[in-house]
Amino acid sequence: MAVEVGQIVQGRVVRLLAYGVLVRLEDSSTGLVHISEIDQNYVRDVADYFALDDTVNVKVLAAGERGKIELSVKQARGEGEPVPMRQNRDNDAPRGDGPRNEAPRDGDRGERGDGPPARRESRASFEEKMGDFMRSSSERLSDLKRNIENKRGGQKKR
Repeated sequence: MAVEVGQIVQGRVVRLLAYGVLVRLEDSSTGLVHISEIDQNYVRDVADYFALDDTVNVKVLAAGERGKIELSVKQARGEGEPVPMRQNRDNDAPRGDGPRNEAPRDGDRGERGDGPPARRESRASFEEKMGDFMRSSSERLSDLKRNIENKRGGQKKR
């Protein structure tokens, strides 16, 4: 039984990748769910949503001539239905060949703490953030104008 485009089928997660998950379908073919086809919201890490051997419903988006099958979880779930995130993922078994199982590369800071401090989440409203930006922008602009006038030999205030 070959899969057809538009069909919703069930499969099992066989591999987690940095850019998506590989799913083995009922007919033993394997397809890719790209990270952009997992959820309506931004997906930072596929392991937040899937683990190895999870059963998942997917929609077949395309079937290429070389056997490549493109799948989507978010389209299989329907419009506006969120994909549930996994709970207690620290206790799960190891997952695929994703970036979590690789040695840190240059530029990856990992848990060593020698990188820049973690970005703090700001609880400020948009208006507060915009006000702060406008103040700092105004200060920078006035400093820039002052420096330009000094270089041109403009009037110095005494």
